[in-house]
Amino acid sequence: MNIGEAIKQSKFENSVEKAIVNLIYTHNWLRDGFNDILKPYGLLQQHFNILRILRGKYPEVMCPGDIKEVMLDKGNDITRLLDKLVSMELAERNLCESNRRKMDIRITEKGLDLTKELSDKFDERSVSIKERLNCDDAELLSGLLDRMRN
Repeated sequence: MNIGEAIKQSKFENSVEKAIVNLIYTHNWLRDGFNDILKPYGLLQQHFNILRILRGKYPEVMCPGDIKEVMLDKGNDITRLLDKLVSMELAERNLCESNRRKMDIRITEKGLDLTKELSDKFDERSVSIKERLNCDDAELLSGLLDRMRN
């Protein structure tokens, strides 16, 4: 279904407006699908993003500022997000040995296991997308999105 059919609108100011509306609509479609996966675990996409970032650095630690710098959604309160991950025993927080004003954050074994489980579920969700977009299509789309931001 094309974007005009999906939102029951046939007129757009121009092709750029249509592309932007389509991008927002598609983002929300992706977000909702991934939120359905995370909801039973009591997590938000930002929590999953942090877990993936920490998994990528494991067994090293990261400070909250470095985590926030590479997050996909930088608009959230990193402390609150980390508090939840720590309370769920998915991450651990300790004072930095070399700088007592900093916190060291590390993913736990429980966090690693859950991140693997969720990644597998996200991959299953992505299968339908992979059936509709071949590798060349995906590269083209990614390149166009990069060009849009630059």
